[in-house]
Amino acid sequence: MGIFSENIVNQRFRQVFEALEKNNLIKGKSDIAKQLGTYNHVVNSILKGDRNITIEQLHKLFETYRIDANYVFGFAEVMFNRGSAADAAIPVRSFDERQFGGRLNITLVPNRAMAGYALEHQEEGFLSELPKFSIPNLDGNLIAFEINGDSMYPTITNGDIVVCEPLERGDPLRDNNVYVVVTDVVVAKRIQQLRNGSQLRLISDNGAVYKPYEVDLEDIRQVLRVKCRLTTYAIS
Repeated sequence: MGIFSENIVNQRFRQVFEALEKNNLIKGKSDIAKQLGTYNHVVNSILKGDRNITIEQLHKLFETYRIDANYVFGFAEVMFNRGSAADAAIPVRSFDERQFGGRLNITLVPNRAMAGYALEHQEEGFLSELPKFSIPNLDGNLIAFEINGDSMYPTITNGDIVVCEPLERGDPLRDNNVYVVVTDVVVAKRIQQLRNGSQLRLISDNGAVYKPYEVDLEDIRQVLRVKCRLTTYAIS
């Protein structure tokens, strides 16, 4: 196996592939590659542990085959969402939904949906189309964002997912903590509240490359407090 073979997400994808193939729900690598919007050799590389599956490919996997995101991220042992064709066809170990709050309470915003989130995050229809999952002991209606880029390195790295709690306007903020700030774009930054009371300074941890900048409060559509991040191998 390659260097990515220990990644829990890649391991679970391999198990999903084997289950789909065993139960004649796919006809090999070329079939699932088409559904994931990629190529046969890419799927082969993921299965061999030579590359990571992408968030975009995971989103299509969840949508097309009704795979439970909790299973893929390693938080549950149920592979398929209830009511899917495979749910009855493939025996899986049951789990107690109460450990996940009884519902999928975290909405995942993949990188491809960031622009749409900035414009439409208040629209229920937009959020309902995005994949959902849960993490034990993380309650409430939370939003998770796929991080693209290295502006917050080494605190948050490219490909990490940050799980956030949306704040109401006027909720207290803590200087130098990490938040997701939504204007016409979505960014994860440390913040400082300026004395003029009308702006926030957004600060990157990779300060040698990315300089701080200010945004007007009136241009901020939403602020979310980062509660944890999902790295390649763990939650932190």
